Amino acid sequence: MPNNTASNPRLVALQHRDFRLLWLGQLVSTIGSQMQFIAVNWHVFNLLEGQSVTVQFLGREFGLDAGALGLGTLGLVRVIPIVLFALLGGLLADMRNRRQVLIWTHSVGALFSAILAGLTFSGYDNLAIIYLLTGAGAAAFALEQPSKQSLVPNLVPREHLTNAISLNTLLYQIANISGPALAGVLLSLFSLGVVYALDAVTFIAAIVAVALIQHRGRAAAQVTGLGWPALIEGLTFTYRSRLIWSTMLLDFFATFFGSARTMLPIVASDILGLGVQGYGLLATAQPIGAVIAGAVTSLRRDIHRQGLVLLVSVGLYGLATALFGLSTNFALSYLLFGLTGAGDTISTVIRGTLRQTMTPDSLRGRMTSVNMVFYMGGPQLGELEAGLVAALAGVPFAIFTGGLATVLLTGWVAWKYPRLRRYTGQTATEAIIA
Repeated sequence: MPNNTASNPRLVALQHRDFRLLWLGQLVSTIGSQMQFIAVNWHVFNLLEGQSVTVQFLGREFGLDAGALGLGTLGLVRVIPIVLFALLGGLLADMRNRRQVLIWTHSVGALFSAILAGLTFSGYDNLAIIYLLTGAGAAAFALEQPSKQSLVPNLVPREHLTNAISLNTLLYQIANISGPALAGVLLSLFSLGVVYALDAVTFIAAIVAVALIQHRGRAAAQVTGLGWPALIEGLTFTYRSRLIWSTMLLDFFATFFGSARTMLPIVASDILGLGVQGYGLLATAQPIGAVIAGAVTSLRRDIHRQGLVLLVSVGLYGLATALFGLSTNFALSYLLFGLTGAGDTISTVIRGTLRQTMTPDSLRGRMTSVNMVFYMGGPQLGELEAGLVAALAGVPFAIFTGGLATVLLTGWVAWKYPRLRRYTGQTATEAIIA
């Protein structure tokens, strides 16, 4: 395999055939998933737009915005399957062939998207069915992710792992730009069913790519079975690795309080006065900021004082989110939402490299699954929290207070875990289990 990185050090991982196949297949599939994310949010918003829900609390009646509550409920629908299935996905990643797990989970995801497309084409606009199929898709995603992330170190040499993780981060940002933009155009021209059907097709591209991978590694862990001892082993390792654990806490706090993405339909429609195309355009701001940040950091040979940079980038994410909640100007909102993407990308590369290099291959799936509960559960629970706060106090208040809480909790993590502040990323001894 080529090892010369002098000509293009930031793309060296793509020189390895198996990683290149995985990367391209996941790029197509992730674009489809982002299109579906936008379409489902818009679908639910349209079904509930203009409606209100009256609840009684302490003898008083409160009128809640049904649209905001419905979007917030989507977060709950997505997070419950993640909590239930992510740890199982980690066990499968360590104790089964990771390539085969990916093929099966992608196939199940394609089936759920196809069913959603068929029901939508038939005019069966039922909120409960949308929630059910969205949750089913989240379950398939929860089973898939540990195997996909744990497979990467098996496809590239250790010295190219940071580049591979950077490219995977870039992949998601490219998808986050093109997916919402394409969804906005398609939703203005066609029905929602078209977007759901295209998402099912993109899963097929991912299945073909994984099937062509030549790597045929066996299960990483030597133990057999999917029982509690294997699960506890992964949980214990993750918790006792204080650097890994502190980054997971930081990830959860930021995504729980600082995620404004689920409120974008309301921000675009009610605050900025935009239509569906404007909504799709606004949704591209975060990934564009991420791509710019990735391009700037790629010009550097390395990131020095990685722990401090990680904390500052998450703090920037929270501050930009808070100011985004106060903005009523499209250009300013776009800039601030873009800054959240920049901060998130820098922290993602540092966190991902730290975790993968500090975890033995036999535990990578289970470590990844625990992390998945944090980094996926955080934003989905955050959607529910944002929906409830927005329904009670308005969208601007929900976004602003969430960003402010992120800044404060980042300061707490920096104080609580001084080894994270001092982490440089230069030596493995920094990862000694406390």
